[in-house]
Amino acid sequence: MELGHIEFSKLSISALNMRHGKKAPDVSDILPSIRARGILVPLLVRQNGSPDTFEVVAGRRRYYSAQIILDERGEIEPLPCAFMQPGDDAAALEASLIENVARLDPDEVTQWETFARLIKEGRTISDISGTFGITERMVKQRLALGNLLPKIREAYRKEEIDAETIRYLTLASKAQQKEWLALFEDPEQHVPRGYQLKGWLFGGQSISTKVALFPLEEYQGQIVSDLFGEDSYFGDADTFWRLQNDAIAAKRAAYLDAGWQDVTVLEQGTRFVSWEHEKTPKKKGGKVFITVSQRGEVEFHEGWLSTKDAKRARQKSDTGNGADPIPAKPSRPEVTSTLQNYIDLHRHAAVRAELADHPGVALRVMVAHTITGSKLWKVEVEPQQTRGQEIAASIAGNTATASFNAKRREIVVLLDLPGDEAAIAGGNGDDYATASVFARLLALSDDDVLRVLAIVMAETLAAGSAMVEALGVYLKLDMRTVWQPDDVFFDLIRDRQAVNAMVAELAGQHSADANIAEKIKTHKSIIHACLKGENGRTKVENWLPRWMAFPAGSYTDRGGFEPVERWERVKPLFAQQ
Repeated sequence: MELGHIEFSKLSISALNMRHGKKAPDVSDILPSIRARGILVPLLVRQNGSPDTFEVVAGRRRYYSAQIILDERGEIEPLPCAFMQPGDDAAALEASLIENVARLDPDEVTQWETFARLIKEGRTISDISGTFGITERMVKQRLALGNLLPKIREAYRKEEIDAETIRYLTLASKAQQKEWLALFEDPEQHVPRGYQLKGWLFGGQSISTKVALFPLEEYQGQIVSDLFGEDSYFGDADTFWRLQNDAIAAKRAAYLDAGWQDVTVLEQGTRFVSWEHEKTPKKKGGKVFITVSQRGEVEFHEGWLSTKDAKRARQKSDTGNGADPIPAKPSRPEVTSTLQNYIDLHRHAAVRAELADHPGVALRVMVAHTITGSKLWKVEVEPQQTRGQEIAASIAGNTATASFNAKRREIVVLLDLPGDEAAIAGGNGDDYATASVFARLLALSDDDVLRVLAIVMAETLAAGSAMVEALGVYLKLDMRTVWQPDDVFFDLIRDRQAVNAMVAELAGQHSADANIAEKIKTHKSIIHACLKGENGRTKVENWLPRWMAFPAGSYTDRGGFEPVERWERVKPLFAQQ
């Protein structure tokens, strides 16, 4: 049985629901509990004709309770649901869900204590979800209570704090929680709750001078103090963030100089979730994670690895008995698989267009294929499969694509092939057609045959292969002549460390450090400004990202960028070329 959350707008009551009817049911007995704690027992649902809509087979009263809360508040979180499979018995599944949830203590703080103990014993979030019949998201929400100060947890246990307020408090830093607790415990103070708390935490407030990592004398703007002079705030947020980001970048560099394997600055406002990581010392590969709140607070989490990385590290240490080490995968590749697809196809387009002008090289490539084979040597044409229409349009607009197509049309005419063939290679094995082409080739000069060979080899060159890397380097291909950064390229970039390094290339290290904790969107806007010479930036001509060059380069030291790894493996073979 699979569990998950579904938006309310995608749910409807199934006609097969045993209590299906036009009249809404009486939910007065369960509505107060759902208002306070949310829906605990998942609704039983199945797909309703499309992959995006579902019908409620069991859980009609919970559904209508959610409708009332949505009408009251104007919004509601996605509802926990259990997905039925063909052949499932609805009554049995719902009874099982109710029984599992009944095993949980109704006190959410006690649930947190239970889940935290199970995590320490080695159980995963998925294990806990299956044991108690609740979604993984609900397990994570309970575990988030561990981020609260003990006094706040106890007040929640006593129902002195409502669920909505506690949800926002789990996102607060320890300093914010202490400040909020002081207001909560003072009967003469107004303590923000619910949406008021959200605004208090994430927007509209000044930045305290206590959170600055830099010496205050470096700040040249106005500092505002309260009447007692005990608290002071920065009057110029932009100046504060420039200095704070510089200090964060310096702190990151100091950690790296001290021998830490990696230091990751999380995007502003992103929390460090301890239960998804394991404490790991520096000598065993532990990393440093830096969090930056929207109020300017910076926290340093030293000596942690993600659960997956920690598992890989243990597996690697277990191979010390002489066995081959288990290859370590990068924790997070600097490019997504879709961006990798974009890069591979553009580089492939450029290499094959260049190869078409070097028939002598193509002849040797073809001989190598006949000896060792390749994933395409059947013979097949490289299909250039794209992950999305945007990449397809970008490849079609590449000047190398147009150049190659023009050269291919010349060969179609030369061979007297019928029509404007999409591809020359990759026939269906008709031996009469082969004899016909062979007879035509006998009538051509050696130079023309080599031209045909170059085109056929280029058509059957595998994208994303070591041969693309080897040819691009050997032929001294300059990607600037056939490719320029387009919107599709920038839209596909997801790695903050990589895009920050691009900012350093174009705008300088100081600019990169000053924006180290900013969103990826901000980094991209700086890059665009540098390429266009806008917003006071000096225009940078003929910029080529390391990813697109021959040989290719990386922007991080995490590894996992395939073009670099391919070239490093074959590079020694071309040392004397």
